[in-house]
Amino acid sequence: MPDDDAPPPGPLDALTDVRGLRVGHAQVPGDGALSGTTVVLAPEGGAVAAVDVRGGGPGTRETDALDPRNLVQRIDAVVLTGGSAYGLDAASGVASWLEEQGRGVPVGPGPGQVVPVVPAACLFDLGRGGDWRARPDASTGRAAVEA
Repeated sequence: MPDDDAPPPGPLDALTDVRGLRVGHAQVPGDGALSGTTVVLAPEGGAVAAVDVRGGGPGTRETDALDPRNLVQRIDAVVLTGGSAYGLDAASGVASWLEEQGRGVPVGPGPGQVVPVVPAACLFDLGRGGDWRARPDASTGRAAVEA
């Protein structure tokens, strides 16, 4: 049953309706590749985020940073990736790209001395007919954030 008090959806009814959010995706290249990575890029200065991790075998990275008791106040991007635990490496490519842009938590006196906050979650899509080793990595994450 629809919620009558809910605001109407944006023009695309998509994440990109939220001002400042950008979404990019990249597929693992190659004939036997059946996986990829999606990046939700926060606007400059980051975005407030939260997480609820569920399931019997969750695969995540940096989600503990989102606990409100921790130092981190904002995230720079979120990575959603295939490849099971191997695919979490895609977040490294996103973090490298963000560092090059000078985006992240300042940790030193220089403008580029930042640590990007990039929580990530993966899903298990290995062994579904493609090449077992064709899974997202740091280069897939970089391609997705650049997209």
